[in-house]
Amino acid sequence: MADLGGDASASFRCRNCQTPIALRSDLLSKRFLAKSGAAFMFSHARNIMEGAKQDRQLMTGVFCVADIYCTNCGQELGWKYIQAYEPCQKSKEGKFVIEKAKILKQY
Repeated sequence: MADLGGDASASFRCRNCQTPIALRSDLLSKRFLAKSGAAFMFSHARNIMEGAKQDRQLMTGVFCVADIYCTNCGQELGWKYIQAYEPCQKSKEGKFVIEKAKILKQY
């Protein structure tokens, strides 16, 4: 399990098992929607495993994505953008969308 390093007082952790997932400095946007409602976009995520790649119709178009899971407890957290098919969405590639309901912010 990877430690986040840096300022651990500003990190996001798995709500289920408290495993570190991302730093505050990794947060790119709080304006996403997922299955359970609000979601955040992060530039990096740690202690996650990726599921199978699949094309999925999302609100902003069709993307190749992989669901992501906590490596410690297996909780589904959100998804990773693998490929954007529309040029205007390419900036999302490699980014992680994590459901707000699945993480806790630790100060």
